[in-house]
Amino acid sequence: MFAPMARFLVILGIVIVVIGLAWPFVSKLGLGRLPGDIVIERGNFRFYFPIATSVILSIVLSLILAFFHR
Repeated sequence: MFAPMARFLVILGIVIVVIGLAWPFVSKLGLGRLPGDIVIERGNFRFYFPIATSVILSIVLSLILAFFHR
């Protein structure tokens, strides 16, 4: 039916759309402002490095992918 690459791109597009639609709800949960996220603000400069958010998202995505892989 679909070539493997085409199927991957369709699924990736659907995932991006779902994330985009869910973003307003996810931002209310506090993701991106967790303790452990590094924010440096000086004058007109702002550096943001979401360490804790990245770790939590990595764990959640790993669990979801492990669930679907079985």
